Order: sequence, then C-alpha cells, then structure tokens
Amino acid sequence: MITTPSAANTPNNAANAPITNFTECHAGILSQLRMLDELPGLLVSAVRARQVARESLAFFQTAIFEHHAEEERDLFPAVLASAQSDAERDLVRTVTDRLTLEHRVLEGLWKSLEEALKRASHGQDADLNGQDLYRLVESYAAHASFEESKFLPLAELILGRNSNHMAALGLSLHMRHVQVRPAYI
Repeated sequence: MITTPSAANTPNNAANAPITNFTECHAGILSQLRMLDELPGLLVSAVRARQVARESLAFFQTAIFEHHAEEERDLFPAVLASAQSDAERDLVRTVTDRLTLEHRVLEGLWKSLEEALKRASHGQDADLNGQDLYRLVESYAAHASFEESKFLPLAELILGRNSNHMAALGLSLHMRHVQVRPAYI
C-alpha cells in the first residue's frame, strides 16, 4: 500500500529550497528555449524587412521621383499646350496643379519615412512612423486612382487629336530612357 506523506511528514519549505531552485531554473531554461525556438521565423522576417526597406528606398529614388518629374516636365506641359479651348486649358491646369501638389505631399511623406527605412535596410533599430506609412500608401493609391480615371483619359483625348503631339511626347520619354553609348573608333 502506498501512502502519501502527511503534513507532519512533509519537509518544510526551507528544506525543499534546493529542489525548488532546480525546478525554477528549469522553468527559466524552458522559457528561454521557447523564445529561442521563435528565432528562425524572426530572422526570416528581419531579412525580409531589410529587403523591403532597401528595395523601397531604391524604388522611390529611381522610379517614383523620376515618374513625378517626367509627368511634370513632359506630360503635363504637353497636354496643356495641346488643349484647344480656354475651358480645356483651365481644366488641364486645375488637374495638373492638383496632381503636382499631391506629388509634393507624397514626397514629403516619403521623406518623413526615409531615414527610418535607411536604418531598417541596414538591420538597425528604426522608429518607423506607422501612421505616415499608412498615409503614404493610402494617399498614393488615391492619387494614382484619380490620375488614372480623370487625367490620363483627358490627356489621351487631347494629345490623341494630333498624332504629332503624342509622338513628340513618346519621343521625349524614349530619349530620356535610352542609354547613349559612346562610339568607339
């Protein structure tokens, strides 16, 4: 017959302290090992975070800023110059002024995030402002939607009236993107 120790036979807590210490130590070790077990997934996330930050930095500098500049330097003036009536010119001016202002706001939001993204791209601690990031994403989506639904159809209509105007815009954009190679003799 197995008997359980009675309260009188149970050693007091002070006498059990060495055993309790081992138990508490195991609990701490197991807790730390559970955290360590999360590390592979966290490292994958950290690598992805650095990659997204690095690619976003490059994309904004080489694609988005250049896209804005091309619109403002080439597309907007071409559409404005090809507008046929005062009312059409006023509409083009109103829309392009709005789009240009939105470009500056979007670029300003980007600048507020850029330093944190640079730090994140190098795996450093980065205090990325989530609200500004959300505003950038949402504002750019709204900007692109407005441009796609309102301005670009208007630009196509206006420039499409004269194939030379559309061709001139195309040539201007093409020449800017062509890499000129030096002729070797």
